[in-house]
Amino acid sequence: MVEKVKVRIDGEVIAATAGQTILEVARANSKYIPALCYMEGLSATGACRLCVVEVSGVARLVPACTTPVAEGQSVVTSTPQIESYRKIALELLFAERNHVCAVCVSSGHCELQALAQEHGVTHVRYPYSCPRLPVDTTHPRYVLDHNRCILCGRCVRTCAEIEGAHVWDVAGRGIGSHLVSELQRPWGEATTCTSCGKCVQACPTGAMAEKGWAVEEMTKHKTVVSRLTSMREGS
Repeated sequence: MVEKVKVRIDGEVIAATAGQTILEVARANSKYIPALCYMEGLSATGACRLCVVEVSGVARLVPACTTPVAEGQSVVTSTPQIESYRKIALELLFAERNHVCAVCVSSGHCELQALAQEHGVTHVRYPYSCPRLPVDTTHPRYVLDHNRCILCGRCVRTCAEIEGAHVWDVAGRGIGSHLVSELQRPWGEATTCTSCGKCVQACPTGAMAEKGWAVEEMTKHKTVVSRLTSMREGS
C-alpha cells in the first residue's frame, strides 16, 4: 500500500506520496522552484543548489530535489534569503566559465540565461576565472564547448540511465572539474557513443549542441528524457 503524507508548502497543505522529493511534490502542485541540474526522468544529484528551500526544524537551506517529504513537514520555497542564495549560485556559475551569450548558439533558449534574467542577474560581483578551455569538434554531428558547461551532470546521467552507454563522466576536482568522454578520449573517438543525441537535448546551456546551427538557433527538447522514462515505466 502506498503511504500518503501531508506536507505544507508555502502555507498550503498538500497530500504527497512517501518517497517523493519536495521538488517533485511542489512542481506537481504548480509551485515553482528553479533548478538546473534536475531533470524529470533522471536521478537527482543536488549539484546546482538553485532549488534550495527552507524546511521547518532544519537550521540550513536544503536542496528540494534530493530532500524527501515527511509527514507534517513545512516548506517555504521563496524568501529574501533564499532568493539571495540563488542569485549568488547563478553568479558563481557565470564566473566559473566563459559564458558569452552574444555568440552562443543557445542564446535565447538557454536555461542558465533564462534563470539569470528571472533572478535579476545583470552583472557578476565575483572575479571571473576565465580558464583556457577547449572546444571538442571531433564528433561528426555534435560539438562540446567546455566554456559553457556548468557541470550539472544531466548529460552524464542521461547517457548512463537512459541510453545505457556510459560515455560521459566528470573528472578532476574543484575548479579543475570538467566533462570527459571515455576517460579523456575526444568525443569523436568514443567507441561507446551511439550518436543518439540525448545528452545534447539534456544539456541546459550551449555546452553541447548540434553542428550547423548559428547564434540563437539551437533549441533543446528536454522532454525527450522524461518521455522515454515514462514509456519504459509503462511497458
